[in-house]
Amino acid sequence: MDNINKPDPSRLIHGLRDTGYNMNSAAADIIDNSIAADASSINVRTVLKPTGEKFVFFGDNGHGMNPAELRNAMRYGADRRQNLKSLGKFGLGLKTASSSVCLKYSLISRDSAEGTLNKETWDLEHVSSVNEWQMLAEDITADEKLAFNELCGDVGTLVVWQKCDRILKNNNYAPGSTEEKSALKRVADRMAEHFALVFHKYLDPENTNYPNINITVDGEAIVFWNPFYPARSQQVLPEKLITVPIALPEDPETTFKMGIKAWVLPHRKDMDKDEQSQFARINNRRQGFYIYREGRLIHHGGWQEIWNAAEPHYSLIRVEIDFDHELDDAFEIDVRKSRIIMNEALKDYLEKLLTGPREHANQIYRRKQKIAVTGGISHHGSNKTISETRSIDKPTVTQADSSENETTVNNNRGSGIRIKAPVLNEQDPNSLCVKETEKITSGNLWEPSFVSESNSDYQIGVRINMHHDFYTKIYSQAGSQNSIEGMDLLLYALSAAEANNSDDELKDMWEDIREEVSGNLRRLLKSYEIPADSNDEQ
Repeated sequence: MDNINKPDPSRLIHGLRDTGYNMNSAAADIIDNSIAADASSINVRTVLKPTGEKFVFFGDNGHGMNPAELRNAMRYGADRRQNLKSLGKFGLGLKTASSSVCLKYSLISRDSAEGTLNKETWDLEHVSSVNEWQMLAEDITADEKLAFNELCGDVGTLVVWQKCDRILKNNNYAPGSTEEKSALKRVADRMAEHFALVFHKYLDPENTNYPNINITVDGEAIVFWNPFYPARSQQVLPEKLITVPIALPEDPETTFKMGIKAWVLPHRKDMDKDEQSQFARINNRRQGFYIYREGRLIHHGGWQEIWNAAEPHYSLIRVEIDFDHELDDAFEIDVRKSRIIMNEALKDYLEKLLTGPREHANQIYRRKQKIAVTGGISHHGSNKTISETRSIDKPTVTQADSSENETTVNNNRGSGIRIKAPVLNEQDPNSLCVKETEKITSGNLWEPSFVSESNSDYQIGVRINMHHDFYTKIYSQAGSQNSIEGMDLLLYALSAAEANNSDDELKDMWEDIREEVSGNLRRLLKSYEIPADSNDEQ
């Protein structure tokens, strides 16, 4: 008896459009095939015709395919690749990824410069009309030949998406209009950003663990984005714990290896704006696991149900997990290579391993991490807060004389008020407004100053006396950067208030207040002893 039960071609080929791809994950699946073909250059181009018809071309300079290989590549459930490390895994990616975006897609390739270009095409509407697994036998168009030459070169493979009915969420634009062009440009930009993350280990020329590639989207080269920002982040797991042995249930005698690193990023206040926006990109959604198969990112963000949804206090930790094809079954990778499933034993292990690093990230986020004081304290966070706060009540400086240490200001007491205070030129912008010094001879804890990065555009600052007992016994023993910033901002606010409310009549009163406060603090701290283990306290 014949038990063959063939699937309905029309129903199945359309049903496979809805396997969960989006534009970014579909495009990344095409890039996977190019990397598997040993391509070093991959070029993506989006095209909008005046009629509103949209095309996406993916060209690579990989080893290319002969006609038999081309036919196999276009078969749903293609033969398993001999190289098990290949980023292509199920023999479905090219087809399901392409059809998730478009109704018609072609594969054009040749494996030698002297060879003939060959083409295979699936058209879902044609399959529906004949209700057979029948591809189209189409000639290569002049546009396709030109695209191959420009995007591939002599040898390689070109993927062509057309009838792109799902490339834009809103298809109500006037065909070929400026609005439709802008919408397609946004799609291309998001795709480029996705590639920069997903393939960053391949795009980084300094990463020698994986073949280096170059990717362009509409002529723009993709610059990789490493989510761990290793130049400034701290990898907090001990060396002995960053390789995890894993045995699979079906082969308990064989041990495979998984790599893991826990990266804790700097606090926002310890980075400038470029670092925040270009390198760290800290937000809730980016905390959690970044899981790589053969160097290709397949999952990013979130905690795999080990912990609750993303919380702000853990936004500084990102966990890098690397495994190779031998652990595919352990992670149950889906067809899109954009989702993994961890078994319960692995979840339990990771929960215990990462509890400490998560708490470390929490401490840094809350500015409660321990600090080592060597030759002074960092006031970078305080200066950053002051520079970004525009609404502080402070005087307006109209003139400053560094030789006489005299400044003319407009403040709450009137215009043209002259104030005697240190005038400091060419100051480091990272320590502009709050600065510690050994040069305060009055014995006071602090004094107002007027500061500038050059010798103009002066603003109010505060100098803190490093010889005062409050500095040596309290400041330098503070258990967290947050505590230091709190004291910095208090003294800065007092200095700003003094400069904003001083004149010839009141200047002596302000000086008396500083002297009396500083003296009282010195007397109060005279018998205060610094605990021997203070640097070990939270």
